[in-house]
Amino acid sequence: MRTETRAEDLRTAVRTARARGATVGLVPTMGALHAGHLSLVDHARSDCDLVVVSVFVNPLQFGPGEDYETYPRDLDGDARRLADHGAHVLFAPDAATFTPTAAATTVHVAGLTEHLEGASRPGHFDGVATIVTKLVAVAEPDRAYFGEKDYQQLCVIRRLVADLALPGEVVACPIVRDADGLALSSRNAYLSAAERDRALALPRALGDVAAAWDGDADAARTRLAGALEAAQGVTCDYAEIADPDTLAPLHGRVAGPARALAAVWAGPRESPTRLIDNVALPAVAAAG
Repeated sequence: MRTETRAEDLRTAVRTARARGATVGLVPTMGALHAGHLSLVDHARSDCDLVVVSVFVNPLQFGPGEDYETYPRDLDGDARRLADHGAHVLFAPDAATFTPTAAATTVHVAGLTEHLEGASRPGHFDGVATIVTKLVAVAEPDRAYFGEKDYQQLCVIRRLVADLALPGEVVACPIVRDADGLALSSRNAYLSAAERDRALALPRALGDVAAAWDGDADAARTRLAGALEAAQGVTCDYAEIADPDTLAPLHGRVAGPARALAAVWAGPRESPTRLIDNVALPAVAAAG
């Protein structure tokens, strides 16, 4: 595995491989890699000849008071894990170079970014969309791989790739969970054992909603919000039942598929950890 730190060097490496007939897979990450990230690398390896993994803690997607400075970083460990999983190129640009203060362009995806995570983290998705657009422009992948754990982000990226006619297919990969059911996240490292145990209220509530799903969006939303608001040790930010493509809130009886999404704060009040999760709700067969 080779490591590149400059966009122009990554572009040259990709175009050289493509000239030989290679297909290119891109896995964008912020590092502190866990089994969820590595599952994306494995998917890319199974589909593509050249796998590029970016490790970049994107300052543009962090708001004031968020954890940019303390976000977990382990580039040497990430490099070892990526080599073990067969990645071919690690792209690890410097923030000052890849996100220069003189930059005047921001990518905004309207509609999908104003609620859920967007309501709690203004500007977050502009930062995500801007850097993903830049990564895709540099790597020119045939396929780019994203996990369903960050489901709203996945929808935003699908929209921007379609709207801007960016190269490559957006490939969604399943959520990877620990044995206790908590969705893997780099931020899980912030939780103590007791805090983690209380955070399990999030996947449990989503699992209960999925098990009871009968197509009634309002009942499912009430069930999800009630379970999270009653849980000890977590604070519910949002609990929503939404269209799986537009993320518009759903109401009443729903014939087609839906998505249950939720976010909570866990841990000490002075420095809580934000956790998000979601679950697919299938189409319900019509009675009779």
